[in-house]
Amino acid sequence: MHYPIEKLNELTYATRGAAFKVYNKLGPGLLESIYTTCLIEELKHKGLSVESEVSLPVVYNEKSLDKQMRIDILVEKALIVEVKAVENLTALHHAQTLSYLKLSGLKLALLINFNTTDMKKSIIRIIN
Repeated sequence: MHYPIEKLNELTYATRGAAFKVYNKLGPGLLESIYTTCLIEELKHKGLSVESEVSLPVVYNEKSLDKQMRIDILVEKALIVEVKAVENLTALHHAQTLSYLKLSGLKLALLINFNTTDMKKSIIRIIN
């Protein structure tokens, strides 16, 4: 499903708000899986459709491979959310998230790192 940019912006805003709420309650230093679970709960509480660990088939030379990628969170079948709990986001994290966008055909993702002291700088918007 392809959403207009206004709807994607609303999903991004709601997801950022949910991420800040989780961060303010839990703080840094926990496992990625804990942040992912709590973020999913916050998004559902906002009334959004949320899927986790979404399989993403890999197609190479027009052939679907046995291997699949897993998207951490998919919001409203339109916004990919990649959750991290690392010391620093790297170019590889950005590239991974962009690859998810390309493979899925979606336009927008958020890369969120909860292991930070400055959450504002740790939510990255990535556009395909």
